[in-house]
Amino acid sequence: LWLVGLLTSFTLGGFIHALLVIAVIIVIIRLLQGRKVV
Repeated sequence: LWLVGLLTSFTLGGFIHALLVIAVIIVIIRLLQGRKVV
């Protein structure tokens, strides 16, 4: 049971980490596009 909990917490943490990385990438892309437009 503890293994299932460990895998679940690890997957959830990895998912949240992935969302943060994607958010940062989107912000960088928007900044680059903004510079190109200007």
